[in-house]
Amino acid sequence: MIPLDVFGSESVAADLLAQVRWRDGVTCPRCRSDRTVRNGSYREFQRYLCKNCDRTFNDKTGTIFAHSKIALRRWLFSIYAFLRFNTSLRQLQCEIEVTHKTIHRRIERFASALDAPSLDLVGPVEIDEVYVNAGKKGRERDQESRSRGLSTRGRGSYSGDKPPVFIIADRGTGQRYVVPAKAADESTIRLLLADRTEESLTVYTDGFRAYEPLDEDDAFDRKYVVHGDGEYADEEVHVNTCESHASLTRRWLSPHRGVSKDKLTQYLRAFQLRRELFRKPGRDALKHAIKATL
Repeated sequence: MIPLDVFGSESVAADLLAQVRWRDGVTCPRCRSDRTVRNGSYREFQRYLCKNCDRTFNDKTGTIFAHSKIALRRWLFSIYAFLRFNTSLRQLQCEIEVTHKTIHRRIERFASALDAPSLDLVGPVEIDEVYVNAGKKGRERDQESRSRGLSTRGRGSYSGDKPPVFIIADRGTGQRYVVPAKAADESTIRLLLADRTEESLTVYTDGFRAYEPLDEDDAFDRKYVVHGDGEYADEEVHVNTCESHASLTRRWLSPHRGVSKDKLTQYLRAFQLRRELFRKPGRDALKHAIKATL
């Protein structure tokens, strides 16, 4: 259920932020001391005084919502609509009545505050790669714009504005990870599979040659299918989960009409967060999104 009360009242939005931020008690954002007392208010937000450093702060101090002239309820609506409904920035611009430059900066600031996913693989795992369109959007080019005609066949590259994005599905935990990379090579693959629980990790791949060195490494038990030979599944050996998640990744990026490759990581972290709150009810989903930025 959409939390309309939060989006309709600044005081309710302020209470929600305070509830999530100070769930473990109020601490000074500057010196981290818990020797704090209430000290009046700043508009709808509670103000505090730190007795350790003798400085004041409020519920927004030190967050991505600080120093914003736009109402908190509008920013929370933007974050919710962006994550829950994959709303484009152009549409959000119209909904909260701000300039495109403003909404673009705020959404980027939100995405930049998200932590990178922590990979702790239990296994067995599937790993596959997908190539997405991500060029120099928003920056001056030193070359002509790429053709909008039919795409060239074959694998893309970071320099060719089609960087690889690795999809990892851990069957042991049910987790899905989406990690952009500058190259789809052996060193990148080994780095992605380094954080594992077992010494020998079972890995399911396709026939891409970058995975072949795993066959000679005792740390991995590689099993694969060769799509080029029409082989897509051999009982439990397949990468269908990764391919399904890759299609969701493409759909997530589609409304934004080509993401800059410099910002691709931020958008994919937001996608990762979206999957975490996918089945949460409206208010809990919003709380989870706020907590992820603190």
